[in-house]
Amino acid sequence: MFKIKPFIVRKNEKGILLKDNDFVQFLEAGQYRFSNFFHTYEVAIFDLSNPRFLFRLTDYLVKKHPEEIEKHCVKVETDKKHVALVSFDQHLSEILLPAQRALFWNDIIDIDVELIDITENLAVPSDLLRLLIHERTGITSSKFKKIIYSQQVPEYHIGLLMIEGKYVKTLSPGIYGYWQINQSVNIELWDTRLQTLEVSGQEILTKDKVSLRINLAASYQIDEVLKTLSQVKKPEDFLYRELQFGLRVAVGTQKLDELLEDKQLLDNKVLAYIQEKALPLGITITTVGIKDIILPGDMKTILNQVVEAEKSAQANSIRRREETGATRSLLNTAKVMENNPTALRLKELETLEKITDKIGSLSVYGGLDGVLNELVKIKR
Repeated sequence: MFKIKPFIVRKNEKGILLKDNDFVQFLEAGQYRFSNFFHTYEVAIFDLSNPRFLFRLTDYLVKKHPEEIEKHCVKVETDKKHVALVSFDQHLSEILLPAQRALFWNDIIDIDVELIDITENLAVPSDLLRLLIHERTGITSSKFKKIIYSQQVPEYHIGLLMIEGKYVKTLSPGIYGYWQINQSVNIELWDTRLQTLEVSGQEILTKDKVSLRINLAASYQIDEVLKTLSQVKKPEDFLYRELQFGLRVAVGTQKLDELLEDKQLLDNKVLAYIQEKALPLGITITTVGIKDIILPGDMKTILNQVVEAEKSAQANSIRRREETGATRSLLNTAKVMENNPTALRLKELETLEKITDKIGSLSVYGGLDGVLNELVKIKR
């Protein structure tokens, strides 16, 4: 049956005429009528507000109709050394990887392309990095992460740039980005400030076979990161292990009484041991301190008994010394009163005052001498 089929291409669209499913030509905006009497005609419609040209016959058109492609599209191709930054109306929208090709409609949106050689410098240009990090672009976050590795090196840190697991250079604080296309990129962060390491719950025997639980703390600083990493993989694990060894050496060569009397000696021994191990690796140990020495329950009881006995002996010694002093004072007083009637009389009056102070009422017969004589009789 003879049939005329109409097609409409609007002003914001572009059409591709297909005859029997094969390419015929590009169609500008307008109205079209084609007869399907001998052939089947179809028109593929493309919205020009979406500038990416995606069509199943793209490869065919690029090879067989390059003049048509050049007229209607911007062709972007990259070799193995370059990436392409594609901007739509001066806004970065796509990053084309090496050895890729893409077509973009050139009608409504202005297409700008910039090629970057990634073999000369793996670092992403700073202006591009700031754009990708601080501004919204058409690039999805997942695609961005696959193309560019970015990392911020905080203040008081350094970063070790590693390409394919090999050290490249040391980075100061700042924001860095690198192309990670067909290679792995990583920045290892290292804190250059003073660090603290805790070694807790170490069960160690003293020289006299007393089991102690000791908690230790140390402060250290990595001065030469590359030197350190060239000899040990994990500096903190290395320091932790060596502090354990140093603590065992120091405690195992001393008796319990020596440890309890001079904790500073133990600190100094551990510090000297760990400094000897750490300094050749570029690590400075600033302080080592014993936080706690915990005794087993039975030993704690024994020590408490010893302390109690020592304090009791000290108290008895002080008591005897005071009693001796009091007795000596009484003897001296007696010697004075023996040859001095006046002093004896004063002592009698002092004694009488103490006695009468506790008596509510007192009847006196025979005067004061009578009271004193009767008092002497009572004492006898």
